[in-house]
Amino acid sequence: MAWVLLVVLAAIWGTSFILMKKGLLVFSAVELGATRVTVAALLLLPFALQHVRRVERSRFKWLLLSGVVGTLIPAFLFAYAETKLASGLAGVLNALTVAFTLLVGALLFGQRITWLRAVGIAAGLLGTVVLMGLGGSGGEATPTGQGNAWYGLYIVLATLGYGVSINIIKHHFHGIPSVAVTGLLLMLIGGPAALYLLLGTDFLYKLQHVPGAWTAFGYIALLATLSTAVAMVLFNKLIQQSTALFASSNTYLVPIMALIWGRLDGEVINGWHLLGMGIILLSVFIINRAK
Repeated sequence: MAWVLLVVLAAIWGTSFILMKKGLLVFSAVELGATRVTVAALLLLPFALQHVRRVERSRFKWLLLSGVVGTLIPAFLFAYAETKLASGLAGVLNALTVAFTLLVGALLFGQRITWLRAVGIAAGLLGTVVLMGLGGSGGEATPTGQGNAWYGLYIVLATLGYGVSINIIKHHFHGIPSVAVTGLLLMLIGGPAALYLLLGTDFLYKLQHVPGAWTAFGYIALLATLSTAVAMVLFNKLIQQSTALFASSNTYLVPIMALIWGRLDGEVINGWHLLGMGIILLSVFIINRAK
């Protein structure tokens, strides 16, 4: 069952990067991030209300922390990154989640790091430098038509947030239904995101007056439904059924799917990109194989 969830998650998340790219054709990064969180929170609100009494109040601080660092902030960081970074490359950098899951687990939750896993973490960072520093951004295929490879640092920060969130859920919410965990953390962050979206952005104006806005919103809504709401439920269930490292290793398959979608959309992948991706995926392999 865990392997089935892993493959389904990889397929869903591998598609999310191209959906973000399409949403950014009309909406700004902050509008995309806020819309993504708001729609996902609304979708899972009934489940959150149904399960709200199943989680002790003392755990709500962990729900809020997990929601902020693992969902809210990354939603904005990924959107910012893809304004000047090709979607396929964004998907590759997402693989750093594995290294940060291990690193955060060791620093904050007492997980042991062997020398081989330390090598894996170092390899992941090396692959990131190769991908961003030598490969370039693929910026000609971004919504802005301009590239900046170092916008990939936004994704590095986002994957650090994922690593924190994964460890929190594994250590503090074992045995609680994943739909309850996901729905409640989205409920906590969805309200502020919705208020900001409606009162602090041009979202409603664009939806009414900008050509193609509804199509772009459709892409974001699909992103929120599949990649944020549904995938988070499945991912949290996977975390509870397996180990945090196994759950985060869906990033083996996500980059491949992301690169395929990016290539179909005209993104150019050069040799440095492939080398950087290879090093990052090798780091994931080393980390998961090391004992």
